[in-house]
Amino acid sequence: MSSNLLWYTARAGGIVAWTLVSASVVWGLLMSTKVTGKKVRPNWMLDLHRGLGALAVIFTVVHVAAIMLDSYVPFGWVSNLVPFTSSWHPVAVAWGIIGLYLMLAVELTSLVRNRLPKRVWRGIHFASFGLFVTSAVHALTAGTDSGTLALEAWILGCVALVVGLTVLRVLQASQPPAPKPQRVPVRTAARVAEKEPVLTR
Repeated sequence: MSSNLLWYTARAGGIVAWTLVSASVVWGLLMSTKVTGKKVRPNWMLDLHRGLGALAVIFTVVHVAAIMLDSYVPFGWVSNLVPFTSSWHPVAVAWGIIGLYLMLAVELTSLVRNRLPKRVWRGIHFASFGLFVTSAVHALTAGTDSGTLALEAWILGCVALVVGLTVLRVLQASQPPAPKPQRVPVRTAARVAEKEPVLTR
């Protein structure tokens, strides 16, 4: 396989992986804010949310594997797994490595969600926001596409959408819960109906 093809594969895999991460975060926020209304079935939305996360992992593996196979820039296991050990843009690469570990934490705990306490799972799942931030910084600072206007506009647009939905979610969480309507027992309702006078013409 030619070096150019591997480099294009690495670039495309990274961009697609970041897009899938963004879509998964956005979809999760859409579920939590319920801005889509009650017409969309929650089970279908949850399956799509999980599917986007799984695809993000797959394309991240493609991204990392293509970089390691490409001989233009030497990347080994250490430089791909340990932050700040790369000889090529060490800080930019470190953001991606941190994002990789956050992704693994979120996805692996989601697979065993039923076996974890809800607080533990929720706390780890909040790392999705850290994953979104670190992967965005990695995409903006690493690679030959980092300076292109199209990629920067796409990333900033996704960031704006995530920030807007996050602010909405925080505002919703800060509002007091709406009082639940009280149910009147059937017997009480029947007694009230018996006491009310019947109007006749």
